[in-house]
Amino acid sequence: MEHAEARWRLGIDIGGTFTDIVCLDGDGRLLTRKVSSSVDNYARAIVEALAGLIAEGAFAGRDIAELRHGTTVASNAILEGKGAKTGLIATEGFRDILEIRNLRMPRLYDIAWQKPPPLVPRYLRRTVAERVTHDGRTQAPLDPEEAEAAVRRLLDEGVEAIAVALLHSYANPAHEDIVAGIVERLAPDVETSISHRVLPEAKEYERTSTTVVNACLKPVVSRYLAGLEEGFADIGTRAPLLLMQSSGGLMPSQAARNLPMHIVESGPAGGVIGAQALARSAGLDNVLTFDMGGTTAKASIVEGGTVSRALEFSVGAGVIAGSRLMTGAGYVVKTPAIDLAEVGAGGGSLLRLDAAGGLQVGPESAGADPGPVCYGAGGTEPALTDANLLLGYLNPGHLIGGALKLDFEAAREAFERSVAQPMGLAPEEAALGAHRIAASNMIRAIRAVSSERGRDPRDYALFAFGGNGPLFAAGMARELAVRTVLVPPSPGLFSSFGLLHAEVEHHYSHAHRRILRGADPAGLEAAWAALEAEANAQLEADGIPPDRRTLARSAQLHYHGQIFELQVAAPPGPVDAAWVAALEEAFGVEHERTYGHRAGPEEPVELMTVQVVGRGLSNDSAPPPPPPVPSGGAGSRRAWFGREHGWRDAAVLARGDLGPDPLPGPLIVEEYDATCLVPPQDSARLDGHGNIIVEIG
Repeated sequence: MEHAEARWRLGIDIGGTFTDIVCLDGDGRLLTRKVSSSVDNYARAIVEALAGLIAEGAFAGRDIAELRHGTTVASNAILEGKGAKTGLIATEGFRDILEIRNLRMPRLYDIAWQKPPPLVPRYLRRTVAERVTHDGRTQAPLDPEEAEAAVRRLLDEGVEAIAVALLHSYANPAHEDIVAGIVERLAPDVETSISHRVLPEAKEYERTSTTVVNACLKPVVSRYLAGLEEGFADIGTRAPLLLMQSSGGLMPSQAARNLPMHIVESGPAGGVIGAQALARSAGLDNVLTFDMGGTTAKASIVEGGTVSRALEFSVGAGVIAGSRLMTGAGYVVKTPAIDLAEVGAGGGSLLRLDAAGGLQVGPESAGADPGPVCYGAGGTEPALTDANLLLGYLNPGHLIGGALKLDFEAAREAFERSVAQPMGLAPEEAALGAHRIAASNMIRAIRAVSSERGRDPRDYALFAFGGNGPLFAAGMARELAVRTVLVPPSPGLFSSFGLLHAEVEHHYSHAHRRILRGADPAGLEAAWAALEAEANAQLEADGIPPDRRTLARSAQLHYHGQIFELQVAAPPGPVDAAWVAALEEAFGVEHERTYGHRAGPEEPVELMTVQVVGRGLSNDSAPPPPPPVPSGGAGSRRAWFGREHGWRDAAVLARGDLGPDPLPGPLIVEEYDATCLVPPQDSARLDGHGNIIVEIG
């Protein structure tokens, strides 16, 4: 085999419909592979695809240096109710905290809205009569015999995992440690999640919910990763496996086993990190990222070259808008995450008529199996991909470079029977209606991260990727008054490329509540130093030398009496009185930027939580090179652009057929993994990095 000494880094991203793999070696060579996801066992598609590359002689298993993985396994387990059977031990009086929650309602005037069922049903929630105060004093001691009885009751019910969340354990963890010791003694094989180890912060519901989510996921994620690593061993590789976190950093597989709450939003994060890196190289500091695959569409924002992150998010919340005014729909996970808005709209979204005869697009999806009708795999209900095929936007013969043959006639027959005829419309008009409804649903997600937070979309470029993102981006940009769309090379595989840009990252936090002005600088320094020691120890265990580590301090603060905090980066320099004043001023600036106002100097600022992020910088500082840009278009194809433009002959091009000079639409740029649509009034060109730049006319 050529270049036998080469070492390969792999980015592997699982979606609801396809699994994407990008392979990069030390010489800058790139290999890509896109296969259908194996929904019954997501690991199987990954291992089989790698086995195929090895059989083709691309590389040997021993040549793989590192595997980077973004996965939806954790989020799917919560969404589908397939988490482990979990028990909860709480302080007496707090048995029902998972149902009482924090009284936030996502639909203020919808009296029919139902809370999602708690992840731990009431019969699996036990309490113990103990009490620790907010400052760590023991008000009522824990009775070990009562705690053991509670643990035995849960074990008798056959739980796979136990979460322990006692009141104010972040201030004094002694009682939780006693319960943890009892579980370890009675059932060492049962997974435990102890709240002061998972999230040593104030706010009882958020800490309990996060601990329960972590407990529910530990057996599921452990089994998945064990199966994946076993499959890798079978094909001859024992390369380290790194998991993408919700925050956009990587973590070793063992850390993901212990704290799977960090990988709940692993899937979408890679694309945003890749978009941040590629937009920077293209000279764009402000971009709206739009990732549309087969099942969902996600939007995020990069502002001033920095990815927007949230302090917490809700999983299983439908439209995840991240708005501070629209929370409470799902299960809270209080861990740093890229701020995403997500809707159930993808190429596999099913098209159905509601009771009033109106067309609905999703959120139900045909998924990978059976998929849209045109896949010829048994699907009978038309999906969004079938509509785009009828419009002429997609190649009527195949997708994925010919690997996926399409049945155009079956798609047309199903679409006419189920959608067009009942609506009394021509097939192309009904199909364009489905296309535009899907676009309007996704525009909601983009507005959730931009205009609803005081950002004007017109000041941003739209960075579109995913297998279906480039197909919708130009039309959405027009509705948003965005002037420029950027489509990166290999857009359908772009989340896998993003994994190759990420760095190892560990997050640490601890409650440290006090009024900032009266805080002792030495005490503040000690609090952050303790977290930095934890971060250094973990990075040391990861094998990252000191010269490739960075530590970043931050704090969560609010005005005294407020409920919600804002995160602020800690100022540089030694912690003294001037440093404390600078931190308070930084909070005031952030409060005004977020809410439009700040309090006067008479309002004290309260520190709630100290935080540290430890990062391990990669040995390879060079970014992945852009993949080769193929050329050689396929002539033209008739496509429908609505009554204004009608059927038009659209030039069908490969990416390499574009040049630095804009070509007017209509154009259809076909690639192995995606199709980019340029409507009649727009134009497209290629920049120096191989990106398609669509200018909205």
